[in-house]
Amino acid sequence: MTTRRLAGRNALITGASRGIGRAVALAFAREGAHVILLARTQGALEEVDDEVREAGGSATLLQLDLRNGDKLDALGPTLFQRWGKLDILVGNAGILGPLSPLGHITADAWADVMNINLTANWRLIRTCDPLLRKSDAGRAIFVTSGAAAGTHAYWGPYAVSKAGLEALVRTWAQELERTPVRANLINPGPVRTGMRAKAFPGEDPRMLPAPEDLAPVFVELASVDCSLNGETVNFREWQAAHRRPTK
Repeated sequence: MTTRRLAGRNALITGASRGIGRAVALAFAREGAHVILLARTQGALEEVDDEVREAGGSATLLQLDLRNGDKLDALGPTLFQRWGKLDILVGNAGILGPLSPLGHITADAWADVMNINLTANWRLIRTCDPLLRKSDAGRAIFVTSGAAAGTHAYWGPYAVSKAGLEALVRTWAQELERTPVRANLINPGPVRTGMRAKAFPGEDPRMLPAPEDLAPVFVELASVDCSLNGETVNFREWQAAHRRPTK
């Protein structure tokens, strides 16, 4: 019988109701993890919960808007009361925001993108850091984007938020060097998601990898034997190295 790589571990996943978050949740559940699914929509969470159970896994559902800082700050203590630790954190949730010249972007739109893509992840780090340190091998994974390089016009808020996220995670990774915790980033590249369709409405989604194709790299970075820290793993490069065809 094949040993499940995440057996007995608990994993918090944000943006877990669809796209990459949903695919990661199902993959983690199949590998034996108890998945803690966080998203804004209860109905969508319940649908993923059904899929997790069909796959033989178990889940806890957390309906929470990442804009609500007070509830996000309370997440760590809530998880501690239930489990006493956290083994895996996946910061996946994010929004595209407006694709517009910087001078045309409203202050509210700018703040919304920063709050969800950057500040919420800082709050997650702050509230979950003590719990991850209580694990024998805490693992944190955050989703970035090639847009962080800032080379595309009109992508300002999204690009800045992802560049900030990369700096945030790399800084935290340095702080974790002498602990059992490891923190890394994944750059998925173009993937068949709703966000991608919104950004590139004329693109044929059938030409892109499905969210499920990315799941194995998340499992690898979440595993106890992962030694990477402060790295950005580009999915296309990882895929080529592992010779995994897309669906």
